[in-house]
Amino acid sequence: MKLNTKLVMIMLTMLVVATLILFVLNQFSQNDLVQEIQESSTVVSKAIQLSVEDLTSEEESTRLSEYLSQAKNKGVNEINIINNEGEIINSSDPAQVGKKREIKKLEKGLKASRRGGGGSSSSLKHYDLVVPVIVGDEQLGYVQINLLLDNIRDIQHANFVRRLSATVLVFMGGMILIIFLARRYTSPIHRLATGVNNVSAGDLSVTFEAESGDEIGELAENLNEMVKKLKEKEQLEKRLYEAEHLSKVGQLAAGIAHEIRNPLNYISLAIDHLKSELLPTCPEKGGELVAIADNIKEEVRKANYMVLNFMNYGRPLKLKLQRVSYPDLADKAIHIMQDRLTERNMQVVREIPEDLPAMQIDPELMRNCLCNFISNSMQAMTDGGTITLGASVDPETGECRLSFSDNGVGIEEQDLEKVFQPYFTTREAGIGLGLAITERIVKEHGGRITVQSRKGEGTTFTVILPAGALAPARSEQHGRQASLAAAGPNQAAEN
Repeated sequence: MKLNTKLVMIMLTMLVVATLILFVLNQFSQNDLVQEIQESSTVVSKAIQLSVEDLTSEEESTRLSEYLSQAKNKGVNEINIINNEGEIINSSDPAQVGKKREIKKLEKGLKASRRGGGGSSSSLKHYDLVVPVIVGDEQLGYVQINLLLDNIRDIQHANFVRRLSATVLVFMGGMILIIFLARRYTSPIHRLATGVNNVSAGDLSVTFEAESGDEIGELAENLNEMVKKLKEKEQLEKRLYEAEHLSKVGQLAAGIAHEIRNPLNYISLAIDHLKSELLPTCPEKGGELVAIADNIKEEVRKANYMVLNFMNYGRPLKLKLQRVSYPDLADKAIHIMQDRLTERNMQVVREIPEDLPAMQIDPELMRNCLCNFISNSMQAMTDGGTITLGASVDPETGECRLSFSDNGVGIEEQDLEKVFQPYFTTREAGIGLGLAITERIVKEHGGRITVQSRKGEGTTFTVILPAGALAPARSEQHGRQASLAAAGPNQAAEN
């Protein structure tokens, strides 16, 4: 329900409730007023009846005084019987008997009294009701009744007070309801404003709760949609930045390749030449010269490896798929790293089944991946250790799983999600591209990499290649070729 609809309904409800209450109170007041008038009329009629009887009777009577004591509470203050000469011949107040009234000044009917009567409080308003008494064609005199109509006025005043109180109560209830609703609706508005401030400060993790279906709920949904689009825009900007960064890295790699690799190759060849020239002339220092030369070649190799990493990460990959035996590929990678493994007192254990099918992969790129995994494990084990290369085929999915395990220092839990990010490294001499390049190569083959590690217990990287990465057996290929040859050239062309 819309907010303006709720407010209109609240106002209409208040109006209807106030109208009903005032109507009910007015009905009760009218009933009380009518009843009071009827009772007062009955009392006045009785007073007139008694007065007429006293006027037509020659005997003195005290009925007026007795009756007045009963009629006081109905507004009858005093009753006087006046003869045609204006003399009061009987009265509810004995002190009035014998007094004169000017007949000409007696106004027939109900008029405001010019005097206070019966010792009543002067704050009360008196009325005189003068009724001529006529029997046949002869007027015998007048009946004067002094009335106090304050009962009726009290009823009207009480009705006014009740209506005013009811109106005040209704509007106070309305005010309380409005304050409650205002707090109820301003509270989510404040929350929305706080969330918007957080979003404007750069926090895109804010979620706006749409608790109602009114305008505030619609605003929350629109803000959630806005935050979603801002997140998409931020991710797009990040990808664009990464693409620009990779483009710059590619340009840098091309420059490094031309400017550094040639000098590095020359240095490596020069070291070999110096070894061949100097060792025969200085046999007593042969061991020292060989160690120095090997150290220089190792540093040259490291620099060349960094250049290759830059080049491989900055340029698009072009796979050259070939049928490759994984054990042979592992042998080549281990042979490349053997010197470093021996130097650091490390060994590689292969747990590769003999019946593992050949794979349809790019051998150069995949060998680079193996070298990166082995190098990463070597850096995690400072005092020697064992690197385990495993391989298996999932019988259900047909996926090929290649595992690389070590018993090194492990990876911090907060760093597990960052190990494949470009330029992320925990080593001072690293550039953080080895695992990033490895993941890129695996993804180009349609696979993925998972990592499991515990601090101080070691790390296991698992490369999962799709079933399509496994090459069909050679016997199957020969059988298919033979069947195509037997079917003839036309059938072969159709296949």
